Amino acid sequence: MKLAILDDYQDVALAYGDWDRLRKRGVEVTAFDRHLGGPDEAAKVLAPFDAVLLMRERQPFPKALIDRLPNLKFVVLTGSRAPSMDLGALTARGIPVSNTGAGGSSAPTAELTWAVLMDAVRHVTAGDRLVRKGGWHKGLPMGFALEGKRLGVLGLGKLGARVAGYAKAFGMEVVAWSQNLTAEKAAEHGARLVSKDELLASSDVITIHLILSGRTRGLIGAADIAKMKRGVVLVNTSRGPIVEEAALIAALKSGHIASAGLDVYDVEPMRPGHPLTSLDNVVLSPHLGYVVEPAFRAFYADAIENMLAWLEGKPIRVMNPETVT
Repeated sequence: MKLAILDDYQDVALAYGDWDRLRKRGVEVTAFDRHLGGPDEAAKVLAPFDAVLLMRERQPFPKALIDRLPNLKFVVLTGSRAPSMDLGALTARGIPVSNTGAGGSSAPTAELTWAVLMDAVRHVTAGDRLVRKGGWHKGLPMGFALEGKRLGVLGLGKLGARVAGYAKAFGMEVVAWSQNLTAEKAAEHGARLVSKDELLASSDVITIHLILSGRTRGLIGAADIAKMKRGVVLVNTSRGPIVEEAALIAALKSGHIASAGLDVYDVEPMRPGHPLTSLDNVVLSPHLGYVVEPAFRAFYADAIENMLAWLEGKPIRVMNPETVT
């Protein structure tokens, strides 16, 4: 029995889980520290494996890949959802998918949001690059204090609400919008419900905390960016495709968006030479929102439990129960 742990970019998987529990059951555990690429490359690597462990949606798992893995019998997904995994194709093959808990608190992603937000506002990374080259202030854009400014939060769920709470500590006014947000819920979290257009037009900083879905894909396009006040700071630690990438790049180049803090992208990992990497007014983080030790330990602990339950013929946390007889 062979298990592949995918996308272990930081080489922590084997240290963060008690994999001997599986090895004692005859499972050979292999961790991959790189992205396996598209279906062709991934299929060549994964063909011998009976089970795979997906780290969220890092490695896309489409039908084109699933159909080329003849030995695949079981999939474990960390977290509760992965739009890049074709659950229907796995179900059609009769392959159970067991997921894990969410990895604990929403604090890591909310805190990461503030890390890239503050950097985008005060240009810390740009200053670091300048100092390392022997410079000082010359060439740095002027930042601004957050106190008294307006933060627009798109999506006021667990993450958005936590981010809104942090904003209050900075003395910011908080406005919020999402399709189903009510004035009462916004007020509970210290925010004021406004229309999407008002949020875009009046906010000094805009931060996105929405799930990627059919309703939110491309939610912020060129027309929406045009409604934002010139000099706005845009932060996205949710999912890349919520913002139309070409429109974002154009707005950063023109200065309409003064700066951006990004942790998510249309394609991950970002390809070398991507247009965003040539822009000085954007802070780029490699999708670190949930990447903290407690979360990964929780993911792998649940994953090991899932594997053991499946080996015993009693899979748990199954996303497609119709595959279990």
